[in-house]
Amino acid sequence: MTKTNGETFLSDVKELRARARENLAKGAVTDNYELDPKQSIDLLQNALATEIVCILRYTMHAVAATGIASEGPKSEFAQHAAEERGHMEKIAERINQLGGIPNFNPKGLASRAASEYGASDLDLVGMLKENLIAERIAIEHYRELIQHFGERDSTTRTMLEGILANEEEHANDMHDLLVAHEGTPMLPRD
Repeated sequence: MTKTNGETFLSDVKELRARARENLAKGAVTDNYELDPKQSIDLLQNALATEIVCILRYTMHAVAATGIASEGPKSEFAQHAAEERGHMEKIAERINQLGGIPNFNPKGLASRAASEYGASDLDLVGMLKENLIAERIAIEHYRELIQHFGERDSTTRTMLEGILANEEEHANDMHDLLVAHEGTPMLPRD
């Protein structure tokens, strides 16, 4: 070990190699992982459930939206469903990396997810509102998760930051479509 600017770094490659061989069963989780892997997996299982619910809701809205003005929103709903699927896959892969098994079981999905599936009998404006609400929930949920993982699990934090940026884009899209379809003015800009 060597010290540089008060920080300790590994410099003995033999020691590093020996430690890597000691716990092969732990996969990507090394001894310097600063969080409880089980708790990290549990938190990510809830995020996974949230993404699954969002995929289902957006897909349902892409199919169920009707009317002459629905083509733009239908396309946006379908695109968002595909992007939420990408989030789901990233989160599932991270759960796997941490030694867990991603929970895709539909049983209990609603209780694990932060957002709701919602009603299927909504008009287009109702669908836009429901999706905007869900995105706002996801944004707050991801911000909390990012704070939790922080510097102690920068891989998960970085993944979540990317998802958060996309969720904020989704919320903005839903807001813009809602404004257009309700004919209301944009939110005040500071």
